[in-house]
Amino acid sequence: MELFEKTAQELSLLMEKKEIKAEELALSVSKRMEQTKDIINDYITANSEEELLLQARLVDEKRERGEKLSPLSGIPVGIKDNICQKGTVTSCASKMLENFVSPYDATVISKLRENDVIFTGKLNMDEFAMGSTCETSYFKKTKNPRNLEYCPGGSSGGSAASVAAGSSVVALGSDTGGSIRCPAAWTGIVGLKPTYGAVSRYGVVAFASSLDQIGPFGRCVDDVALLYNAIAGKDKMDATSINFNHPDYRSFKGQSIKGMKIGVPYEFFGEGLDEGVRSRIEDAKKLLTSLGACPVPISLPSCSYALSAYYIISSAEASSNLSRFDGIRYGHRAENTKDLTDLYVKSRSEGFGDEVKRRIMLGTFVLSAGFSDEYYSSAKKLQAVIKNEFKEVFNSCDLILTPTSPFTAFKLGQNSKDPVANYLADVCTVPVNIAGLPAISIPCGTVENNLPVGFQLIAPSFGEDRLFKSAYAYENAFGGFLGTAKL
Repeated sequence: MELFEKTAQELSLLMEKKEIKAEELALSVSKRMEQTKDIINDYITANSEEELLLQARLVDEKRERGEKLSPLSGIPVGIKDNICQKGTVTSCASKMLENFVSPYDATVISKLRENDVIFTGKLNMDEFAMGSTCETSYFKKTKNPRNLEYCPGGSSGGSAASVAAGSSVVALGSDTGGSIRCPAAWTGIVGLKPTYGAVSRYGVVAFASSLDQIGPFGRCVDDVALLYNAIAGKDKMDATSINFNHPDYRSFKGQSIKGMKIGVPYEFFGEGLDEGVRSRIEDAKKLLTSLGACPVPISLPSCSYALSAYYIISSAEASSNLSRFDGIRYGHRAENTKDLTDLYVKSRSEGFGDEVKRRIMLGTFVLSAGFSDEYYSSAKKLQAVIKNEFKEVFNSCDLILTPTSPFTAFKLGQNSKDPVANYLADVCTVPVNIAGLPAISIPCGTVENNLPVGFQLIAPSFGEDRLFKSAYAYENAFGGFLGTAKL
């Protein structure tokens, strides 16, 4: 087995025992990046082999000096391209920011630097994180390494594809309505959407500020826990981040889930759920039951309207957040303009893609005079109802189990002219963001065409300990997950 195929926790142990050096690992991942870059199109900006080896040598030198190192030291980590990294282009996969070099680090990047990780580069995504397939990127369309005819999901498709293919060992993504969990499910890896406020958003280019959350990808539960340990916590630079004493999430490995009550909402298992997906989810539920968990039928009726509320709230916030990209301060500036208004119009028309324009227009409409009460205010009221429904349900169960997505990955280009069909990919995930809750997507097998299926576990706020305990138990009983894709 090549080094890039091993998990972060395996590699960390090998380096700790000095059986391998960080430089060897960096070289292995660099060669894999070179091998996969034109096959799956996962990176927008990939660091060179020389850059990776330079980072790795610094780690090896620290280890030789006997310095205390983090379990993440020397682990190659990919970064979604909406997370600012000093001295590196942060484009959000958009023409608008294709030449923007960040002058500072996001807090999650600073925390990873403290852990001596090796940064592999910036990963492809849907433009400004708006999309469910990783096809709205200005630069390229990322392919699913499990089957190259299919998309990897979005918007963090590059992050998921990179981890699944082994061109990074673990990666960071962002999740506004399912953008970590959906790609994780469609590429057969593990993805965590943390509680809102558990991870700093400082330095993350905003899509919808009240919904966005940074989270980790890994090929196994332990890798996700390892990365989450490093990035979770209060940040003085982010007023929405919350001070909480989080445990070592790796400590839940091997713990029993006997007696844990898992709610199964019937609204998530009705019409529109693919039969192959339904079968794999039922298998997962049976396996959890065999481990001592107790399925409990529940109802979340307002979640049926969550997708509508999500697109109103997220588009409203996006129209506000993206108003700063005007061709004046930074970002794409159109040439040969007649006046200031013409400069604004042409710069934004040229700089943004169709999906971003669609959401800006929708957001501007729902915030406009005469319509904000009818649409935006109603959506916010529905958000409060959904939050309360989850709160009530968690009085009778510890976790909630749903499909991550009602179907497996789309073929590339399948819904290019039907944005609503793409929006439905997030129907199972958006209620979690609306309610600000944590959720994890766990692989539970494949169906026809080697397409992975994932199921989602949802916990109360700051209930990530429950997620990891159950995910570890399931992974162990399932016998491990898909590992690295064979291209």
